[in-house]
Parts: sequence; C-alpha cells; structure tokens
Amino acid sequence: MRSRSQDLEWLLAVVDSGGFSAAAKQRDVPVAKVSRAIQRLESELETPLLTRTTRSVALTDEGRAFVERIREGLQQLSEAEDVLRQQRDQPSGRLRVDAASPFVLHQLVPLVGEFERRYPGISLELSAGDDIINLLEQRTDVAIRIGELEDSTLHAKVLGRSTLHLVASPAYLARHGTPTSVAALASHRLLGFLPPSRLNRWPLKGAPRELETTPHLSTSSGEVMRQLCLAGHGIALISRFMLADDLASGALVEVLPGQVQSPNPRELIQAVYYRNSTLSPRISVFVEFLASRLAL
Repeated sequence: MRSRSQDLEWLLAVVDSGGFSAAAKQRDVPVAKVSRAIQRLESELETPLLTRTTRSVALTDEGRAFVERIREGLQQLSEAEDVLRQQRDQPSGRLRVDAASPFVLHQLVPLVGEFERRYPGISLELSAGDDIINLLEQRTDVAIRIGELEDSTLHAKVLGRSTLHLVASPAYLARHGTPTSVAALASHRLLGFLPPSRLNRWPLKGAPRELETTPHLSTSSGEVMRQLCLAGHGIALISRFMLADDLASGALVEVLPGQVQSPNPRELIQAVYYRNSTLSPRISVFVEFLASRLAL
C-alpha cells in the first residue's frame, strides 16, 4: 500500500541521484514504480515538479521550493519517530496512579524506589482513596481495582489474586474466645464497612451463599479496619495483601482457617485504564512492573 510520505521519499531519491533510473537502482525497484510516484505527486499537487530530458531531470522552480520544505518535514518526522522510539525504550512523563489507600500503603509504596531507579524518566503521582473514581474526570492514567469490574469501558489486566482471611488480634480472642464455626460468628464483634456495602457479605463456606454481617464497628477504609483489628476491636475479613506481615508476626491470628471460599471475585487485583486509549509506554512498563513485583 502506497503512502504520500513514500512518494515524497521517491522524489528526493530522484533529485539526489540525478535521475529515475539511478533512483530505482538505488532502491532496487523498477523504474516505472519511481516514475508513477512522481506522476501521482504532480497530479495531486497540480504542479510540475521536474523537467525531464532524455539525459537528465531537473527541478522546476516550484519543485525546488517544494523539495526544500519536504526535506525539513521528513527530517522532523524522522526526529519525532526517534523520540517515540526512545520513549518506548526509556519511558518518560507523568504517570497518575489511583488505588485504595491500603493497596498504596502496603503494595505500591514499598516498590516506588525500585520503580524510580528502573524508570527515572517517569514521574509518579499516587492518589490514595477508598472511593471508585472516574479516570477521565480525575485525569488518572491507570488505577488498581480490587474485585470485579462494573465499568465495561475499562480495559483490565489481572495482576494476581489476594486471598481473604478472617482475622483477629490475640488480645481480642483472649477476651472473647475463638469461634469454632461460621454460626458462632454471630456472637462476636464483627468489623465491616459503612452500609450500604456489599463488602459486608462474607463469602464463607458454612453460610448459604454469603454471610450477611451486621458490623459492630464500621468504617469506609480498609486500613482503618486493619488498625481496629490490631487494636483488638473485633474480627474482620481482610485481603492478604495487607496482612502478610501481621500474620507472620502474630499481631493478627487467622480465625476459622479454610472457611473463606476461594477463588472468589473479591480476590481479583486488576490494573485498569480506558479501552479507547492507546497504551502509552509509561503505563505499559508500570503495569508489567507491578505484575512481576506485587506480594499478594
């Protein structure tokens, strides 16, 4: 398929080599192909660009002025392509990332240093909140979402799964006892999210479908819930991506191990961006970096 820029390159080849035959030999194509390219240009521009004799070709006045300008234009195009290739190899620019505050604190913050060393040209902006934002309105490049997506305009790349765990502090269990069944949770202090919230329906094996909980204490933040749990205020259902250190140190203890249904939709961790936008190099390298580094 021919392009205007290719025809312009044929024109420059004819001018620089001094003739159609020399240009064709230089590019290893038939002379007729070079000739048709020049004819197309002259027809589209409605201006003769070359004067032809049996021995040589020469630029018309119009052709000379035209060639000077297209040399500049093609050079600028080549330089712009070089910049894009360099950005693909060494991405740069501002990258706006949004995620829930617990994910930012426990997963992204520990990785910032390594990411900046690998991609010094990218300037990160981390937005930490607990509300689902509109990516376009907030001018966000990529967001990390936990659970199933409801917006079909978003493209998603699964970064992994983070299992859910029922946990409590040793101090809480010492005061209130350790539940031995899902039914026993009804007599305990449960921590949950501000209603209405589907996150207060816990996917437990001993419950029909999901256990509908009524929180003793409610919050809008997963990190606040973790802190309440650490302080001994009750039992919570929390993703492992923010619990690994607490479980390893014994600051939190798993309750009813094996009773949370897995896999379940709430385990999904996904990077999302708008489907109708070209994936820029800085988004691509960030998403791939996370996929290989997250401790979920």
